[in-house]
Amino acid sequence: MFSDWWLNLALDAGVIALAVALDRILPEPPARLHPVVWMGRATSLLVHYRSTAPAISFLHGAAVVVLVVCAFAALAWLAMFGLAALGPVAYLLGGAVLLRTTFTVRGLSEAAHRTRRALAGNRLNDARESLGSLVSRDATTLSPPLVAAAAVESVAENTTDSYVSPWLAFAILGVPGAVAYRAVNTLDSMLGYRGPNEYLGKAAARLDDIVNWIPARLSALMLLASGATLRLPVATALRGMLRDRVLTESPNAGWTMGAMARLLGRELEKPGHYRLGEGLPEPQAEDIDRSVRLAERTALLGLLLSLGVLAARHAIVA
Repeated sequence: MFSDWWLNLALDAGVIALAVALDRILPEPPARLHPVVWMGRATSLLVHYRSTAPAISFLHGAAVVVLVVCAFAALAWLAMFGLAALGPVAYLLGGAVLLRTTFTVRGLSEAAHRTRRALAGNRLNDARESLGSLVSRDATTLSPPLVAAAAVESVAENTTDSYVSPWLAFAILGVPGAVAYRAVNTLDSMLGYRGPNEYLGKAAARLDDIVNWIPARLSALMLLASGATLRLPVATALRGMLRDRVLTESPNAGWTMGAMARLLGRELEKPGHYRLGEGLPEPQAEDIDRSVRLAERTALLGLLLSLGVLAARHAIVA
């Protein structure tokens, strides 16, 4: 990139700092310009024709994962190479804009607050509808406590998916790494479901589990640290998290959701699947607001951690 390692470090630190600032002050890019939308369209095109044979479906899905992840990572690398050739300012500004498309803190908080406001205003149907921007489950029959639980669960789980994982990917592999992570996560969200097309999405689901394995556990620890700043029962939350982490189908989600349940002192239930913090009171609308406060403090810690990893990477390769 540039000749001096300290300049490279300063520029990359500036890229992530500016990207976070853009996330706070600007809305999401329009769909026609958003790389995640392009990832989704590419995936839909590549899986349009599907086989019912499990082995062929698995190989098809694995090929789609390799193609989409590698293609978008390569495009991001080419973009950053071109920006670097234009000079430090272009690299900083262009890199921040590209990185901004791989994560969101503001979007997660705003989606959760929409659900909270609807629940607090006794507009249950509106709350169920707004929940669609947070979770994929059918919310049409959920009671108010279950709507609140779903929103809190999503806020907790997405501390990993929405920002900690892409930031760490950037810290280790630059903007192409963050783009590659977002491609993996997008593929999992589109294909990684049980059902008739389960084998098609197995590769995406397993790869998503692998890339989030360490970030999910770090996110859970940072949630606990955030709870300490709010004088919440961290020791109790740690014990409860270690018990409840195995209750979810995902090997990663139970860590952050279990920590959140115990920090808030609320039972988080997905009917027919799991019950975290069993026996605790049911969550209410105000608990969504509390979860957002914890998540945003976790985002700050995640940013500091990512800057530390970034500094270590540049020191090693200098």
